Amino acid sequence: MSVSVAARGLTKTYRDGVRSVDVLRGTDLQVQAGEFVAVVGPSGCGKSTLLHLLGALDSPDSGAVEIGGQDLSQLDPRQLAEFRNRTIGFVFQFQELLADFTAVENVMMPGRIAGRPESEVEKRARQLLDEVDLVDRWDHFPNQLSGGERQRVALCRALLLEPPLLLADEPTGNLDPRSGEQVFELMLELQRRHGTTALVVTHNPELAGRCGRVLALEGGVLHPQGR
Repeated sequence: MSVSVAARGLTKTYRDGVRSVDVLRGTDLQVQAGEFVAVVGPSGCGKSTLLHLLGALDSPDSGAVEIGGQDLSQLDPRQLAEFRNRTIGFVFQFQELLADFTAVENVMMPGRIAGRPESEVEKRARQLLDEVDLVDRWDHFPNQLSGGERQRVALCRALLLEPPLLLADEPTGNLDPRSGEQVFELMLELQRRHGTTALVVTHNPELAGRCGRVLALEGGVLHPQGR
């Protein structure tokens, strides 16, 4: 299951004290359903801002985002939250796992929020943890897991509801090279297996080069890398 992603003329400006910082300056993006696209660029260029706008975690100053043909600006806050929960899976650099919940409970969280039956949600969570070789760690808390294991749990959580779109913000940026390689390979494999559309922000050009397409964010707009 996958969806297309389109952005037209996205702009976003932040205030930095007395200054205005133009982060995005009319950014356009088109991602086909089932694509795996990487966005690269230097720190502070707006990669995370772009991902937050695409994931409806923030709103652009101007421009539009469409996911599967749905214009996000046409949804009220309740509809937007429901759409985000069922359509988009997020993976963040620092995992954002809940410290007082076990691995399987963290993975189950989106299903619980969506009101799915507990037994169904737990079964799905255990299946995903098995896919990423964490079946024997499901009852461990985040502080009992390595960085790579925590990121695998976060990836399972993002995929629990089988969202058609996966957004990952520097998913290997906080990991050692070996763990980062393992997590990225796992993302590629799971994306192929589940047919998910995926957009990943990374500062690692070597990892980005293994995605289907690479875009560079420069001067607030996106370009094909190597143009």
